[in-house]
Formats: sequence, structure tokens, C-alpha cells
Amino acid sequence: MRLFSCGRCGQRLYFENVSCTRCGATLGFLPDRLELVALDEAGDGLWQLPGEATQYRMCVNYARHAACNWMVAAHDEHGHCPACRLNHTIPDLGVEGNIELWREMETEKRRLVYSLMRLNLPMAPRSDGPGGLAFDFLADSVEPFSERGKVLTGHAGGLITINIKEADPAERERLRGQMDEPYRTLLGHFRHESGHYFWDRLVRDTSWLPEYRALFGDETLDYGEALERHYKHGAPADWQERFISSYATMHPWEDWAETWAHYLHIIDTLETAWQFGLRSQPTTGDDRSGVVRHDFDPYRESRAETLIEHWLPLAFALNSLNRSMGHEHAYPFVISPAVGEKLGFIHRVIRGGDDGAAPTAE
Repeated sequence: MRLFSCGRCGQRLYFENVSCTRCGATLGFLPDRLELVALDEAGDGLWQLPGEATQYRMCVNYARHAACNWMVAAHDEHGHCPACRLNHTIPDLGVEGNIELWREMETEKRRLVYSLMRLNLPMAPRSDGPGGLAFDFLADSVEPFSERGKVLTGHAGGLITINIKEADPAERERLRGQMDEPYRTLLGHFRHESGHYFWDRLVRDTSWLPEYRALFGDETLDYGEALERHYKHGAPADWQERFISSYATMHPWEDWAETWAHYLHIIDTLETAWQFGLRSQPTTGDDRSGVVRHDFDPYRESRAETLIEHWLPLAFALNSLNRSMGHEHAYPFVISPAVGEKLGFIHRVIRGGDDGAAPTAE
């Protein structure tokens, strides 16, 4: 994720900020520029950058619910920003605690949308027509001793459903332990489920499909049977040689979605490292590779190999830092050569477009 600075006082800003902590300036993210900026009031609910004539309005979810910090061009007929237009259903805000959970969900969803925008991926709202993307943020209904009313996180036909309890850290940690997962985050859910959506958009019915099947497997295998088999028998003992996670072994669709999510993890974290000017240089051991300077924009990198070459030492450093603080590994995964090939395929698909064309350098 990029870092930003206040146009008034130069204070460092973060993606989620709504006001400058130094000068108090009102901030807004401009999706057309992918910039977080300080804004001046222009009257009638309008805002503008100092010295510029273009005016903006706060997204409805910014102005009414403090659940967004994105702006909408004054001439735009929509009241919601591009990220919030993707919402199909939001939680009942009359229920105590739901608005706080919803705000967390919106924050992580905007991080996903930022990445999709930087990658120039198609994500028109589902309400605009077939093939679009939409989100349902739902809560379990209260039915004691019954499985009915349970909200299952998943994707179907462009609609991504996420249970709002995933925004509760305590509940998410309980589920992580119950599911025996080394890593479970709200942002991870968004990235994984978006992978299912983009498989439909970028791979299905395209010339990428044969290569996809060669790497990930035949997606026409019965999904229900694969799910039952996975939860009955678990992952094969050697799964780390070919898959990024044990869940990825369940079905080729899940392998793609898990690998897609990790691709987004990698490029967004590498962008953060770039913005902070980080470098990796272990001072002991048999690593003679020297200094690795993470000084490039990963969203514009043409070679998947470069991304992985930078990711491995950075992940090692992140894991070591986390352990020093008494936490589990930040990235508890192994990128085997087979997984690297899958990441490379996703990189080519994203850069090549949905027609299966060969990728071109930026």
C-alpha cells in the first residue's frame, strides 16, 4: 500500500486516514487519481484541492456513516464512490455493534479495490449489468441449536458474500483455531473470494484455460465431492510441494483463489516496503546474495520472477520481526517452485488481459 502526505503540512498519511493528525485538514481519497489528499470546503457540501477548480463530494458512506474516506466527482450522478457502489447488501446498522464491524469490512474492501484499480482489472458493479461484481455483508440469524441462518462466506455469479463476524478479531481467531488455519484475515477473505470472481472473468472461456488446467487441474471435477473429501481426509502429506495452502488442495478453483490471494498479498506488501524504502540484508548465515533493495513499483513489474525474488527475503525478515515480538509468523507459507509457476501464470493473466493475449512490458 502506498504512503501519502498532507498537501498542507507535509505530514505522512495512511490509506485509512480521514483527517491530518498534525494540521487537522479534512482528507479524501480520489479514486480517479489514486491519491489521498487534503481538501478545502467549497460550500454546498463540496470540496476541492487548494488551487484547483475540480470539486468533489464525500461518498454517502463517508458523510453519513464514517465508513469510507473516498470522494466522488461533483458532476458524478452516483452518491457512492466506486468501492461503495459494489455493495449489494450491508449489515443492519440498527443492530448494536454492526456499524463498527461494517466499518472494518469497508476498510479492507477498499484495500482490495485499490489493488484491483492499480492492476487495471475490470470490476463494474453487478447492478450495472451481467458480469459485474457485488458484495453482501451479512450476519447469522439467531436460531439456537440450528444450522439454519448461518452465513457462509463465498462467491457465486459475481456476488461475494462475507459473514460480518469475520470483522470481529476474537471470532476470527476462534474460527482460525477451529479450522486449523495458520493465517486468517478479513483482507485475506476479500482477496480469496475476488479470485473466484476473476477466474470467471479472466480464465473461463479464454485461451488461458488449457494452461490453467495444466497447472491447477481440471475444474470440472465435482466441487461438492471434493469439499467432502477434503474435510474428511484432509490435504495430502506432500501438499507443500505443490500448493500454497492445505485448503488449495481441495479443488482447482480453490487452488486458483488461494494463489490469487497470495499474489495480491505479495504485491501490496512489496509496495509498502518500497514506500518505506526497506531493504533486506541478513548479516549472518550462508546467504551471499547481498542487499535486496525493494525499490520498485510491484504493480508495474513485468517479471513475476522479480516479485518472488524480492518477496522471499522480505517475508523472512517480516517473520523474524514478528517472532521477536512474540507473534506467529506474518507469512506462514512456503513458495515452492510449483507455486512459483502458478503465481507466474496469474501474473501473466493479469497483465495479458481477459483475451489470453501475451503480456507486454510497462
